[in-house]
Amino acid sequence: MSGRLVRAVAPNDPPVRIVVDGAEVEAYPGDSVLVAVLGACGALRRHEFSDEPRAGFCLMGACQDCWVWLADHSRVRACTTQVVEGMHVLTRAPAGIYQP
Repeated sequence: MSGRLVRAVAPNDPPVRIVVDGAEVEAYPGDSVLVAVLGACGALRRHEFSDEPRAGFCLMGACQDCWVWLADHSRVRACTTQVVEGMHVLTRAPAGIYQP
């Protein structure tokens, strides 16, 4: 089992495929990007000061800790954005994009 997230109930729907940092990941309709990334990778990003793995903070869109980028370079909150088949997610800013 990878990651810290464990599903309590098996989904009924067939999985969708998304790409996270170049790797294909399986998710389920209704999953947030955060659930998909944590389930597959165990962490969303690395802490900028200690390099420890981070999984988001509030998990409900209030804290600014789980921003990710999509293929079109738009930024979204991983905890409040639902996965879509074929979605491409970057957990670090794309080259040439300012990261606050």
